[in-house]
Amino acid sequence: MARMRDLAKLIRTKNAGPFQLTLDILFEDLATYRRVKESGVVTRSLLSRLFRVGEEQVHLVFFEPAYAIKVTIPRPAVSGDLDDNDVFGGQQYAPLVDLEIPEVGGMEARA
Repeated sequence: MARMRDLAKLIRTKNAGPFQLTLDILFEDLATYRRVKESGVVTRSLLSRLFRVGEEQVHLVFFEPAYAIKVTIPRPAVSGDLDDNDVFGGQQYAPLVDLEIPEVGGMEARA
């Protein structure tokens, strides 16, 4: 079983305006992208738990032409607000890096 950080070429978060974050997981090749997608690990339900937002607030897109998984979620605090500890949203990706991704058809994944 591999961790997301071992499979992805890039894992990042950034602002999608002052009220939302976008999460990007990019892969080097189609085989790796499909392995992660077909594992069933990356779901709205999982992202909801990891980032503590309602499942209905998670917009998840698997974008095969770019070998990418794109996610948009509400920011925990408005960018620049007194409660905001990451004005650019660039430090929010941490929960994604240790996700365990099984081989396709392999064991269940653990978060």
